[in-house]
Amino acid sequence: MVYFSGKFVRNMKLFAGVTLLTLLLWGCSSTVELTNYSPEERLEYAMKLYEDEDYEEAVKEFESILLQYPGSAIIDDAQFYLGKTRYARGEYIIAAYEFSKLMKNIPASPFVPDAQYMLAECYYQLSPNYNLDQTYTKKAIKEYQVFIDFFPLNEKVHEAEEKIKELNNKLAKKEFTIARIYQKMSYYRAAMKYYDYVVETYHDTPFAPEALYNKIMLLMDREREDEALTEMRKFLLLFPDDEKQAKYRNLNLHSSQRFH
Repeated sequence: MVYFSGKFVRNMKLFAGVTLLTLLLWGCSSTVELTNYSPEERLEYAMKLYEDEDYEEAVKEFESILLQYPGSAIIDDAQFYLGKTRYARGEYIIAAYEFSKLMKNIPASPFVPDAQYMLAECYYQLSPNYNLDQTYTKKAIKEYQVFIDFFPLNEKVHEAEEKIKELNNKLAKKEFTIARIYQKMSYYRAAMKYYDYVVETYHDTPFAPEALYNKIMLLMDREREDEALTEMRKFLLLFPDDEKQAKYRNLNLHSSQRFH
């Protein structure tokens, strides 16, 4: 039987550990494997990472493609899916930049329609609750409208239109809520100004008839019946299907009747 010293055994264990670590690192590293890849093969590899939801590595690969093959035919693929990967990671501001970069630098790319839609989607994801600043909401509406205007036959136009309606409702709710606050504080002139803004700007939202109705009630309560009558006629013209139509048609302005 052969006996080894403790030092020898420790050295052998250390050597084995280093060897194993080297093999593991070699197996995990794609650097050597990718050096001989064509641009198309490199893109295929990056797309596989994206599809497997390995987004961190996918970002690295798409960025490498953009740096190493700037004149390649697959450069717009890499740019678009870099934006998609950033979007999947919830990095909406960076994703918006990547989609904008594609449209600016490669305007003839077949990815441009989808990039425009995804740009709007980025801002849609950034749109906050109605009572907060609505800068991103307005940006989303603008980009969805650009998408609709430039690509009217695209299959996603209907989705874009629905998103615009949703976001307009959010903006209208914000303005309507401000008007209600002013009304509760007895700042009637400011309240009516905001109600007017809702009616004029967001006339196709559910908040528009409510805003005009509230303005009419304010005018009635303040005995400004001539102005109230004018607004009632306006209501009949703008919102013919609203449930309050019958009330306004039967109104006798010279009576003490009030609506609540």
